[in-house]
Amino acid sequence: MDILWLVAAAMLLIAVVNASVRVLGGPTTLDRLIALDMTIAVTMCGLALWAGTSGDSTVVSAIAAIALVNFIGSIAVARFRVRDDQR
Repeated sequence: MDILWLVAAAMLLIAVVNASVRVLGGPTTLDRLIALDMTIAVTMCGLALWAGTSGDSTVVSAIAAIALVNFIGSIAVARFRVRDDQR
């Protein structure tokens, strides 16, 4: 069972690296926004993986709070961003 947790953690690490590459080299701001959302989602999955591994359920409220803040932040950025072709 420990190997399964390690494989899941390795897959999450690969996802974060891929998202970081997109954040640094994204051609548009919306690409960067999606990559940041993906990074936060992978962080939430990592917290859930840790909670499943340790049996500690106190991080569930933190996962919910991160999800709500991420949603509000994404909506704000998408609403008030300047188009890339107007610069």
